[in-house]
Amino acid sequence: MRISNSCILPESSMISDAEVFDYFQQRIKTELLNHNVIHNNKYCRAFAEGSIDIDDVRYFTQQFSVFSNQFIIAQLKKVLNAPTLEEMHDGKEILMNELGVVFKDGSGSIENSVFRFKAAHFEWLIKFAEPLGFSFADLGRRSLAFPSTLFFCDELIRIYGSEDYVEAAGASYAVENWAAAGFWKQLIQGLEYFSEESGIKLHLSFFKSHDLLEAQHAQHTQDELKEIYFTKEFNEDKFIKAGNEMLNGVEAFWHGLYQDRITRYWQKTRG
Repeated sequence: MRISNSCILPESSMISDAEVFDYFQQRIKTELLNHNVIHNNKYCRAFAEGSIDIDDVRYFTQQFSVFSNQFIIAQLKKVLNAPTLEEMHDGKEILMNELGVVFKDGSGSIENSVFRFKAAHFEWLIKFAEPLGFSFADLGRRSLAFPSTLFFCDELIRIYGSEDYVEAAGASYAVENWAAAGFWKQLIQGLEYFSEESGIKLHLSFFKSHDLLEAQHAQHTQDELKEIYFTKEFNEDKFIKAGNEMLNGVEAFWHGLYQDRITRYWQKTRG
C-alpha cells in the first residue's frame, strides 16, 4: 500500500488508479504547492505595488540576467539526463527556444522552425536592460551574482538537471507551478508602473512572452507526472522533497534581492 503523510491508502485493488493519483495530488497541494515562495513572495509583491526605484530595477535586472543565462546549463543537463527520447525532445524544445529557435505558430513546437540570434531569450533581456545603462558585459555572468543568486542557479543545475528522473521531475513540477502562479505578472505590473513614472522606456517582451508560456509549461509537467507516477521507480517522498528543495532555491534568490533592497534603503537613510 502507498503511505502518505496524511493518510494510509487502502490496498490498490480496492481503488482505481485515478483515485490513487488523486491522493498524491492532494499531497502535492499540501506539502509542495503551499511553499512560501509561491504564496508569500514579499519582493515580487512590493515590485507589483510599484514601490521600487531605479536602483531596485537595476539590481533586479542584473541578478535576473544571471539566473536566465545560467538556466541554459540546467536545461542542457535536463536534456542529457532525460529518461526517454520523448522527454529529451521536450527538453530540447525548451533549450533551443531559449537559444533562439522560435515556436511555430499554433504548434507549440520548434520542429522545422528557424533560428534567429535576436530571438534568444537572453538577447531580449539585453534589450530590456539597455535603457537602464547596462551593456552585454554587465549581464549574465556568475561573477556578477549575489551568493543567493548563485545558490539558486546551482540548485537548478543539481536538482532540475539531476540524473535521477524522479528528482528532476519534482524540480520541474515545482519550478513550472511557481512560474505559473503569477510572479511574471507581478514583475510586468511593477515594470510598467516604473517605466511610466520614470520616463525610461522599457521593452518588456522577455517578461510578457514568458508569462504567456508558463501555463503551457505547467501543463507539461502535469502530463509528465501522470506518465511516470505508476512506474516502479517513482517515489512520492523523493518527488516532493526535490520539489521543495528546488523552491527553497527559488526563495533564496528572491530573499537575496529583498535583503539587498533593505540594506540599500538603510544605508540611504543613514546618509
